[in-house]
Amino acid sequence: MNTEKLFEAVNLGNLSLKNRTVMAPMTRTFSPDNVPTPDVAAYYRRRAEGNVGLIITEGTCINHAGAHGYDRVPDIFGEKAMAGWKTVVDDVHAAGGKIAPQLWHVGAVRKPGVGPNKEAPAYSPSGLYKPGAENGVAMSQEDIDEVVAAFAQSALESKEAGFDAIEVHGAHGYLVDQFFWEGTNQRTDKYGGSLEKRCQFAVEIIQAIRKAVGDDFPIILRFSQWKQQDYDAKLANTPKELETFLSILSDAGVDIFHASTRRFWVPEFEGSDLNLAGWTKKLTNKPVITVGSVGLDTDFIGEGMTDLSGTSNPTGIEGLIERIENDEFDLVAIGRALLVDPQWLNKIRENQLEDIKPFNKKALGSLS
Repeated sequence: MNTEKLFEAVNLGNLSLKNRTVMAPMTRTFSPDNVPTPDVAAYYRRRAEGNVGLIITEGTCINHAGAHGYDRVPDIFGEKAMAGWKTVVDDVHAAGGKIAPQLWHVGAVRKPGVGPNKEAPAYSPSGLYKPGAENGVAMSQEDIDEVVAAFAQSALESKEAGFDAIEVHGAHGYLVDQFFWEGTNQRTDKYGGSLEKRCQFAVEIIQAIRKAVGDDFPIILRFSQWKQQDYDAKLANTPKELETFLSILSDAGVDIFHASTRRFWVPEFEGSDLNLAGWTKKLTNKPVITVGSVGLDTDFIGEGMTDLSGTSNPTGIEGLIERIENDEFDLVAIGRALLVDPQWLNKIRENQLEDIKPFNKKALGSLS
């Protein structure tokens, strides 16, 4: 297997990477008091030492009362948290890697009693967790303005801490995606209705971040068709609808799109072999990251995102390499395979497939 294309250096605007590989963001809940520890720094450093070009951190929570959905998730604001992140950044850079935090607000996924603001409600566009299922409160204009400002604050503090870019989490049924998704956005003001209006919240976030960090700091947006509330949900049913969606966000200031799918090899629309990342690059001509069960033979374990009762076994990546060589996308994000094996990339490069660990509960038990 010739992996030369995967490991070539690439320049994406102001982001220069030693290769085309990305560590996908994966929630860990290993940060007591919401502050990343030296163990967190060592965790990311090991992946940088394993030859990852760009690390995107686990979701990090912005400075808003309802941002947290889980305990022990790191903040991305404030003196203590940012001092911890500065150590992470310095360790990753010392190991030859680049790193970006994923800025996160969970929205209606939140349950009261978790995170540092335990009494805070779940915030969402219309008080809906999924179509027909209420949870929390519909956001006022004041709430929206506060969240937009919090995203910008975290982006600026990230830049000041030495991160190489930031990623906005706009996928998987969390807050930004709840505005995108017609099923959870039933607003009748400027934030709801047409697809264009449902993008307005994200547009304001991206524009506020751009104003805070300047023109030269890369902004990545992660988006998805599927939601954790509904794997079959769609934001765009046709290439034309996808083009409308992407054009709005591209014009707002997104530099790189991170197109999240559960299986990277599945075509997005009938009549074409292109996956979601491939279509995104074709429609925007901007750098794109693909993701979805890279190096493994199945997507999620069992029946849900948190069910670890089964096993995903290592596979080759010949199909992925072919798509890279066809310039369907620019970067490849690796999640679970890299989670259980920091040296996964080096083993792939040396064709040592037999030495790669499977992904299952046992492997996670020895996670480092």
